Amino acid sequence: MRDLGVRLAGRLRPGDLVVLTGRLGAGKTTLTQGIGEGLKVRGPITSPTFVIARVHPALADGPPLVHADAYRLGGFAELDDLDLDASLDESVTIVEWGEGLAEGLAEDRLEVIISRGDGSGEERDVRIVGVGHRWSDLELSAR
Repeated sequence: MRDLGVRLAGRLRPGDLVVLTGRLGAGKTTLTQGIGEGLKVRGPITSPTFVIARVHPALADGPPLVHADAYRLGGFAELDDLDLDASLDESVTIVEWGEGLAEGLAEDRLEVIISRGDGSGEERDVRIVGVGHRWSDLELSAR
């Protein structure tokens, strides 16, 4: 998941929204750690479940990373209270557990659906769907 995140970071730019979906332990935070590594942001990147959102400033010429967790939020109004849209244009914004909530933040976004593979190991199935003009021709699957 971390390696996929590093590769995905190479395609991300300021203003991009990434919505992560997957069960507990699917690898959402690990993917985000890889994206942070690829973007060269200050870490460590940990799950923001209890703080809801963290900003990781860029250590190089790239954008900062805004990492949010919508798991404990009661709806879009609570997500909107975080003012993620205030930094959306200059940051890469990742929202874990954002399905059904974060889509209203931007017309263009990547939706990343992560599920555990059929075995009992560390295998994951990942589907990346681009939504909106920016990502109009992107749909990837990885295992």
